[in-house]
Amino acid sequence: MSITVTGRKIAITDALRSYAEEKIGNSLKAIDADPISTEVVLMHEKNPANPLPAICEVTVRIKGRIVRVEESEEDMYAAIDVAAAKIARQIRKYKTRLVDKRVRATERIVDYAHEDAKPETDLDLDKLMNELQDDEEAVVRRKETEFTPMTEEDALVQIDLLGHDFFVFTDRDSNKVSVLYRRDDGGYGLLVQKED
Repeated sequence: MSITVTGRKIAITDALRSYAEEKIGNSLKAIDADPISTEVVLMHEKNPANPLPAICEVTVRIKGRIVRVEESEEDMYAAIDVAAAKIARQIRKYKTRLVDKRVRATERIVDYAHEDAKPETDLDLDKLMNELQDDEEAVVRRKETEFTPMTEEDALVQIDLLGHDFFVFTDRDSNKVSVLYRRDDGGYGLLVQKED
């Protein structure tokens, strides 16, 4: 497993690099995660009014999913500790949802295959098997992303893993762009493209 540790506007010492690699690596090993890549970005805020100037961002790519956390603490070692614990929780939650989804899908296949079962609607077994598998008004950042077709449930998992307030995706069933967002009063909202 390769872990890339970089600094944003700070120099990364060998001790800090090895500490970050060890802590994040141990978190990923403890939950038996096999990431494609892991990036750790360390930065230090210069604002004296900020009580938590040390920031640790961790981005883990796992089989088409991105898990990201950002934590701030008084010193960099504490920020790394908190980020390592949080990334382990996020990946554990993702793996639990993935296992639950596979169990539900397997139960549906078994029910469908049972000779006494009479499904109310036709079940697409192929689809089911695939499920197993500086200027304030200026654009200050541009980011390219892939709109992988997914279900609403997959989008809910992804928004939790990223920790974002919204997530844009292509609905696998309708092939239209949708936006999932966190509501201020709790829960999620879904913006769907209007039918023509």
